[in-house]
Amino acid sequence: MKDAAPQTVYLSEYMAPGWLVESVHLTFRLSPDTTRVLSRIAFKPNPDSPSRDFALHGEDLRLISAAIDGQSVSPDVNPAGLTCAVPDGPFTWEAEVEIAPARNTALEGLYMSNGMYCTQCEAEGFRKITYYPDRPDVMGVFTVRIESELPVLLSNGNPMASGDGWAEWHDPWPKPSYLFALVAGDLAAHSDQITTMEGRQVALNLWVRAPDLDKCAFGMGALKRSMVWDEKVYGRAYDLDVFNIVAVDDFNMGAMENKGLNIFNSSAILANQVTSTDADFQRVEAIIAHEYFHNWTGNRITCRDWFQLCLKEGLTVFRDQSFTGDLHGHAVKRIADTITLQNRQFSEDAGPLAHPVRPESFVEINNFYTATVYEKGAEIVGMLKRLVGDDGYRAALDLYFDRHDGQAVTIEEWLAAFTDATGRDLTQFKLWYAQAGTPHLTVTEDFKDGTYSLHIEQKTPETPGQTNKVPLHIPVAVGLLDASGAEVLPTTLLELTQAIQTFTFDNLAAKPVPSILRGFSAPVTVERTTSAGENVFLLAHDTDPYNRWAAGRALSHDMLLDLIRTGGGRLDAGYLQGVKATLNDDALDPAFRALVLQLPSETDLAIALAAAGDTPDPDLIHTVRESVRQGTAEALADTLATTFAAMRIDEPFAPVAAQAGKRALGNAILMLLSLTDDGRAATEQYNSADNMTQSYAALAALLSVGAGDGAAQRFYEKWQDDRLVVNKWFGIQIAMAKPGDAVPVAKALTQHTAFDWKNPNRFRSVFGALAGHSAGFHQADGSGYDLLADWLMRLDPVNPQTTARMVTAFEGLRRYDSDRKKLMRAALAKIRDKQGLSRDTTEMVLRLLS
Repeated sequence: MKDAAPQTVYLSEYMAPGWLVESVHLTFRLSPDTTRVLSRIAFKPNPDSPSRDFALHGEDLRLISAAIDGQSVSPDVNPAGLTCAVPDGPFTWEAEVEIAPARNTALEGLYMSNGMYCTQCEAEGFRKITYYPDRPDVMGVFTVRIESELPVLLSNGNPMASGDGWAEWHDPWPKPSYLFALVAGDLAAHSDQITTMEGRQVALNLWVRAPDLDKCAFGMGALKRSMVWDEKVYGRAYDLDVFNIVAVDDFNMGAMENKGLNIFNSSAILANQVTSTDADFQRVEAIIAHEYFHNWTGNRITCRDWFQLCLKEGLTVFRDQSFTGDLHGHAVKRIADTITLQNRQFSEDAGPLAHPVRPESFVEINNFYTATVYEKGAEIVGMLKRLVGDDGYRAALDLYFDRHDGQAVTIEEWLAAFTDATGRDLTQFKLWYAQAGTPHLTVTEDFKDGTYSLHIEQKTPETPGQTNKVPLHIPVAVGLLDASGAEVLPTTLLELTQAIQTFTFDNLAAKPVPSILRGFSAPVTVERTTSAGENVFLLAHDTDPYNRWAAGRALSHDMLLDLIRTGGGRLDAGYLQGVKATLNDDALDPAFRALVLQLPSETDLAIALAAAGDTPDPDLIHTVRESVRQGTAEALADTLATTFAAMRIDEPFAPVAAQAGKRALGNAILMLLSLTDDGRAATEQYNSADNMTQSYAALAALLSVGAGDGAAQRFYEKWQDDRLVVNKWFGIQIAMAKPGDAVPVAKALTQHTAFDWKNPNRFRSVFGALAGHSAGFHQADGSGYDLLADWLMRLDPVNPQTTARMVTAFEGLRRYDSDRKKLMRAALAKIRDKQGLSRDTTEMVLRLLS
């Protein structure tokens, strides 16, 4: 385990490595408890570094021998690695170490999962495999030999040779150690092939346990769609003879883009209609695309240091979002991405874990794989694209690829490609990477003599370590509508660069209705005094799909906040009118209508109340939100029933946007119908469903009205042998529980024979669901905090990375009343004071308590 004593790393202290790697030869003699790793590494001095100190990272390794140029040496070994005297010029380092994959429960480095050997080296896992300069700016060409009796032996690159009990692989592309991968196991392949635009024949393999072969076809199709899209849109072709993906049950993250050998959490690659929902299919396709796109944005060009993590992740998230939009429709995709950003990243920005997209320091880099780095990082790329235009964006990316292929680069070099390709001065824009927090725009307006003026003020709230905020360069897309809904000004991009700025529009016959922040053109919040009538108008007439949805969201959001502040009351007539009109508009995409019907989350409402200076009461928020659902179900009963019937699908199941949209709307309505029919429609759907989307949605509806106990038991009995479906079963029971029942249900499920707490997916299925149940987790007696804290203390010695990420459940502690704050702080203090707490978890707890 890593030393828990915090040692802060600073961006400002970056130093180029003293030694570079030319080539790496690794031999693995696999054994569960005594794997031997033999390394032969060719080093050369780095002419750009003044240092010639030779230090290699290494953790939990038993050094057997070491040599330089064939001569035995005795390096100084310490818990973090080793140091050694070396020649002044190039030399070859050789070492043999012993490791124990079977005892590696942290799932970093080389470990075992259900009898399979596999690796996870990002960010700093390679140092648990052998001694090496484990940093992203040291790139080398790897050749790997694997010796084992297991039938399938895989590593990065192309296969060189194989025989009885061994295989050799060679990756011709230099890469940092975090992209190294190895898999050995008894696996079956779902295979295919593709020819790239350059004429290369590429063998494609999806390696799984044999019983999972029937869940591979969709993933293979998604991979091929991703490869074709990247060629068409970015001009990037695949560059090896084989592309392998392996499904692993025990995995801390979603997937890993190792060069030529992607390793996937089973939940992110396996899918079929019987066991997977539409949301699963969408997630699988997006993650496959994301990891494949890393081949260029992350692998061929990587980050100089881990402070530049957003450079590969933000860009690649933007690419996978664009891919999904191109395939399935940009309007619904943009709205869904915005909801995710507002629920996850805005919450992060509003709490003690707020940090810049490019952090200035860290203790444990694993703790910065966050919504800010990923989702907000993607938003920055999207803003760049809006500012320079489609042609400018393509020119900048082509220059970036041509200039930096094979390099480890920085945000400065990324932005320089845009400046050089387009001539845009991005000095102020660069502040998006350095300044934490969500900018808040206050908009006022006036109209006089045919001139309409928008006055926009920007302000970013204080965040930990940053109290002095400066104006950002914010692209604000606006349109103007007349009283009939016709555009008098099509979408126009305003560039807000000052703290307060006025934009004028002349020669207008009447005061227009503004449509502000079209397409969610920047990750900001907007405050402007509006009426319910204006939002109903925009919901009906706005030509921008995002702002049309946002108007509907404003109707429900404003109504909910008013009802919470007054302790309840009647539903706003404008809200009901807008929802009814949307449901009845068959010209609208059903998926869009489903999003309009979706209420703001309880966490979103709590954040809004806190930002306005109110103290959110989780119980009251839940009660009011449920009353709005009940009132909507009663007031729109006929419309809901009619629309529900219209969403019936008679053709065979297919995971395509048209069908998925109908199922999304139908199942959103089903949740409301269950409030008035005692679950009758849900029971009928559950009994007749021929796919997981419909049966799982029906189960959720039944559980939400307290009528699902029998269905839940039957669901488990049917699917108890499918670990991914059982994860769903664990989570939905907590998510749909009444607030007072959520903790007891979670506690009971931890005693279930199927609860394998050492498996990250299973642990998250219970405690991720509990943390996501706002009123349930934030019980006034602190029982939710105590239950999670106790389990995190148990998990930390086994898997620090998963523990540290789950600690983020406490990020809202500053938001709530003093009693809940005390209880949360007490739970965090209990974790902090645990002897031997990992460095990962220590950093997160201390940040939360600061």
